[in-house]
Amino acid sequence: MGNEVPSDTPPVPSVDAGTPPTSTPDEDAGTTPDTGTPRDAGPWPVDAVLDYTQSFGVGTPRSVGLDEGLNFWLLDGDRIGVLRPGDTAPTWTTGVGQARQPFGRDSLAIDSTVICGGEAGRAYVGYRAAEMRRAEGISQRTYIPGPGEANYTPERYAEYQKGDLDAVRLQPDGTVALEEHIWRTTGASNAGRQLGIHNTNDFHYEEDRSILNCARVTRGPYRGDLYITTNHGVTRIQGLTYNSHRHPGWYLLTTNPDGTQDASLQCPPMYGLGIARNGDVLVANEQMVGVLVPSGKLEEWDREKTWEGPTPWTFKGFNEVLNGQASDDFWRAFEQTPSGRYYLGSAEFGVWAMTPKSRSAGNWSKLDGLPTNRILALKATDDGALYIGTNDAGLWRLEPDGLTLTQVRQVPGQRVLQLVYEPTVTPSMLLVLTDLGLTVLRGP
Repeated sequence: MGNEVPSDTPPVPSVDAGTPPTSTPDEDAGTTPDTGTPRDAGPWPVDAVLDYTQSFGVGTPRSVGLDEGLNFWLLDGDRIGVLRPGDTAPTWTTGVGQARQPFGRDSLAIDSTVICGGEAGRAYVGYRAAEMRRAEGISQRTYIPGPGEANYTPERYAEYQKGDLDAVRLQPDGTVALEEHIWRTTGASNAGRQLGIHNTNDFHYEEDRSILNCARVTRGPYRGDLYITTNHGVTRIQGLTYNSHRHPGWYLLTTNPDGTQDASLQCPPMYGLGIARNGDVLVANEQMVGVLVPSGKLEEWDREKTWEGPTPWTFKGFNEVLNGQASDDFWRAFEQTPSGRYYLGSAEFGVWAMTPKSRSAGNWSKLDGLPTNRILALKATDDGALYIGTNDAGLWRLEPDGLTLTQVRQVPGQRVLQLVYEPTVTPSMLLVLTDLGLTVLRGP
């Protein structure tokens, strides 16, 4: 971590000490999770399959989420929609927060990306910003000098405000208002600096600029926490306070003409994000995958001690069966089924099952039977199944046996953009967002 500048001697991964310590999934996959409140059907229809685009006029948003009050949140470019229990159609609000200016490279955001529900009446909206450019006199591409420091310019300092994450609030009339552009963090270096999301341990490093995925914790002691993945790592958020970031990076060694070596930390964009039933955080960037165990203290999230410390990795590695470490695997989703098996979905290489054999190596096998290798989303459900969202062949379901695949033909659309699971109601809800709109499946 630190400021992402490697030391003279890059850290060498620890020798694997046999089988990695793992958190055990719930023993009985059929047991109702303890969420602290009674489970009922909730305020929405309990049809096994219901097209919300047809029934509630939600259109074809690019992202969807549910908050703790079971309000549907919809994101479509520069507008945010909310479908409240009892509404017959969503109410849309345009130009909130980072979308108050027209999208563009030199604006507050290039585009919106994802939306996730938070506590009842709150949602988080992610945006994309251009990668930082190098500047004269500054060796690190992502470094931004503060006022009074060498090479400071107001233009470069303004880069902090681009992209990142808004917290928005539902108003009594169904519209949406900006609550706060997320800036509060746990690091002393950042105290009082309203600079959006950047490195918690040193505000100078603006590495998390584009929000690529988000997930709300729906059960367990950390219910309500939010995780977001970015162009660089994974950030944890509680309310309006964040701690950024962690990543399963590795060091690329290159030899200079004089024979010396340079080490460059490799942290490509991170799209894959899942929350296991036991609360483990599952992340996957373009090259590597990792499993993190969060602690009860937000300030401990970014304390990188690899296999030790308050938030250790229990797995950090890559798919050696598919590609070398320096090659992109294009991971887009990472889930763990109640059986304990991990699954990863690639935008180019299909679905892979993985069981760790050490802390940094796994037994990898590709799932056969899908008509495409282009995967955009995965979601494990409490009945032991894995739902697979493809880029060009619709939605599929893998049964708990890990072998039986069936296409879910009742869901319209060939391109599955997002899968959101809500286990706090009975029957549970699986939101399936496709190129043709939103369908909700009510499960066991």
